[in-house]
Amino acid sequence: MQQQQQQRRVFTAALLVLVFILAAVSTAEAGKKEKPEKKAKKSDCGEWQWSVCVPTNGDCGLGTREGTRTGAECKQTTKTQKCKIPCNWKKQFGAECKYQFQAWGECDLNTALKTRTGNLKRALHNADCQKTVTISKPCGKLTKPKPQGKFHLLETAH
Repeated sequence: MQQQQQQRRVFTAALLVLVFILAAVSTAEAGKKEKPEKKAKKSDCGEWQWSVCVPTNGDCGLGTREGTRTGAECKQTTKTQKCKIPCNWKKQFGAECKYQFQAWGECDLNTALKTRTGNLKRALHNADCQKTVTISKPCGKLTKPKPQGKFHLLETAH
């Protein structure tokens, strides 16, 4: 009997602690000030349209781009933004288009070229980039196997 009374006391104490914690949490939540919602800006300004990045020097590195937008009550309709064209990108596909290229294919003996395909990885500043591009390059020296006799003669001459 005494054990049951002790269990009831422990249970009652635990219940009181739980009620106290819940009351403290709800008081803390009620004390927090709600953030006022930001007023939506009503504007007839259009979206910014950006030109391509024009490097300051050469064909890559730091440069600028021009932005324009329309709207009768726009405070600002043109602005200039700094930009950067990475120097290691393939500029023949657009300086703002980055491609992930596959390995070079086998040499085509008819054209003496090898090709590979690149898939668009990233386009800077909403640039208009092709999804897939293909490039070719010369195969390099085409080595013909040397006749065994000449090699043997050169080796014995030493």
